[in-house]
Amino acid sequence: MTLADSKPQALDFECDTGNYHTFCPISCVAWLYQKIEDSFFLVIGTKTCGYFLQNAMGVMIFAEPRYAMAELEEGDISAQLKDYEELKRLCLQIKRDRNPSVIVWIGTCTTEIIKMDLEGLAPQLEDEIGIPIVVARANGLDYAFTQGEDTVLAAMANRCPKKVGDEEDTAERNAIQKLMSFGRKKEEVSQENSEYVDHPPLVLFGSLPDPVVTQLTLELKKQGIKVSGWLPSKRYTELPVLEEGYYVSGVNPFLSRTATTLMRRRKCKLIGAPFPIGPDGTRAWIEKICSVFGIEPKGLDEREAQIWESVEDYVKLIRGKSVFFMGDNLLEISLARFLVRCGMTVPEIGIPYMDKRYQAAELALLQSTCEEMGVPLPKIIEKPDNYNQLQRIQASQPDLVITGMAHANPLEARGISTKWSVEFTFAQIHGFTNARDVLELVTRPLRRNTALKDLGWEKLVREEAKV
Repeated sequence: MTLADSKPQALDFECDTGNYHTFCPISCVAWLYQKIEDSFFLVIGTKTCGYFLQNAMGVMIFAEPRYAMAELEEGDISAQLKDYEELKRLCLQIKRDRNPSVIVWIGTCTTEIIKMDLEGLAPQLEDEIGIPIVVARANGLDYAFTQGEDTVLAAMANRCPKKVGDEEDTAERNAIQKLMSFGRKKEEVSQENSEYVDHPPLVLFGSLPDPVVTQLTLELKKQGIKVSGWLPSKRYTELPVLEEGYYVSGVNPFLSRTATTLMRRRKCKLIGAPFPIGPDGTRAWIEKICSVFGIEPKGLDEREAQIWESVEDYVKLIRGKSVFFMGDNLLEISLARFLVRCGMTVPEIGIPYMDKRYQAAELALLQSTCEEMGVPLPKIIEKPDNYNQLQRIQASQPDLVITGMAHANPLEARGISTKWSVEFTFAQIHGFTNARDVLELVTRPLRRNTALKDLGWEKLVREEAKV
């Protein structure tokens, strides 16, 4: 073997000129209005945007959701109506009916095309109605639908308070802290604080369900690391304090705009870590945060081994099989790395947009994982041309294709098993304990195909008819 042969192989990046086959980013409203409980989202767009939201988010029968459409008519688009007066009327109605702590204006493609000055209108209207208005242009000009959240969080990062300056905000926060510690003895509070190592404040950013937030916070607490806050918080009035020198870390790969805002505008220090998806990613995420704070991590070997042992029944179903990513939600690199660790091979990872700086640690972990598992490095195709991708899928015949909804049925008709990538966006996939949920999604089409072969179509139809 020559010296050149012994060098580690590098990841291969290519960039196509394909169209984006993905949801519209205004779909981020679906999970953000549930996460930020005192918010109201006003999507400013055309009837098409309203139809999309109705179809993408479903119809809430028993509860009115905290979002609405401000539909632009011909008069709005041709500048015959005054934007300010119309938006003021809608926001006053929202204040009267719902009284939220914040109104988030979601700008769509139409507001971009007609050059609607939402950023100019918002401060004036905010002062007049007395409710904060956050402007986020989560429109279809982005690469992937998950970047809608990125736009909203970047806008909210500018609203996070500082310790010094806002006396009213400080008083409100002190009242909240008193309420949270009501009924607890002073000894209990001081004992809880003694469990943490002395380190600079750490704020995590990324919208996750409350149980997952609790899990990741407790995992860091085991290492003596205190999480000072989350962006977004459960309530807008509880946004985390952000000051120069604070450390921040993201939990999702599609939050590069938020990371840039936190570094440039708020002068925070970004911890560039792999993302806590899968036992391997969660361990690497915790280890990186510990290393930044000079903490020796403890118990992670046993913790990770315990999780791998608990999911072995799923792992054995996919070990040795191949998975192809067409590209949809920007979670592709993290999911591919986790599945390689499970024993799968990944011939290609399609991704709508690749921020190599923000995902640098994740790319490095993907490369080292492939080397440790002894499998070829995947080719990473940014902005893939789906026609060419389909030809490569047809030629390589992977065991599973993780794809957007547009290509699932055509691939299934050609005998190729698929899984909708959007399902990973809405599922709980972060942290040690949710590795099983990821594998449940990945193995479902494979288990279904096995059941079809074992039972036969006729018998399966009869069984389903009985149910």
